[in-house]
Amino acid sequence: MTTETMSGGFPIYVSGTTDAPRAVIVIQEAFGVNDHIRDVADRFAAEGYLAVAPQLFHRDGSPEVAYDDLASAMPLMADLNQQGITNDLQATTDFLATLGFHAPNIAIVGYCMGGTVAFYAATLGHVGAAASFYGGGVAVGRFGFAPLIELAAELRCPWLGLYGDLDASIPVEQVEALREATLAGVFPTEIVRYPEGQHGFHCDMRPDNYNEAAATDAHARTLAFFVAHLRDK
Repeated sequence: MTTETMSGGFPIYVSGTTDAPRAVIVIQEAFGVNDHIRDVADRFAAEGYLAVAPQLFHRDGSPEVAYDDLASAMPLMADLNQQGITNDLQATTDFLATLGFHAPNIAIVGYCMGGTVAFYAATLGHVGAAASFYGGGVAVGRFGFAPLIELAAELRCPWLGLYGDLDASIPVEQVEALREATLAGVFPTEIVRYPEGQHGFHCDMRPDNYNEAAATDAHARTLAFFVAHLRDK
């Protein structure tokens, strides 16, 4: 469990051992690579992965923002763009390649804005499986990406989406439109909806949003999805 600096010049949290058979890239929420994201990475490491969490806010000094201070997170997200995110994802997979990991043995999982990034990453061909927890930008693009329902045609690996029906920022009808769009592709996809899930239902550091049953089930489904679609290096 260390923070290292990649050749791209930005920090990445690393958990697990480099002799692990598979790796997972954990993409942060709008609040940075904080205690929760580090804990999530540690959970994947405990399941036998080398888990890495690149700090996408590195151009602003890699801050961590309190969960009750969304106003401070907004300008950090506004500074993100498609080219910068593409570069950061490439730097992360390049870093993993130096450790012997390549697309068939690399997964990516993202939470909140990270769910959007994970979906986009699944269109680049550098990972073998992807999972998005309540990733927005479904009908209207974010960070310069096309809307996810349009990007669905470009998926290049299996993808799992996990959404809460009580998420006011991602209406159920958008989730179902995304389901239809992803099912039209050639790679296996799945969307799971949680009737009692709000936005952020996986985050146990946000008691007003956290739903233990949904979080536990979603994490287990993610692990099973990665097992089904990744190969050992």
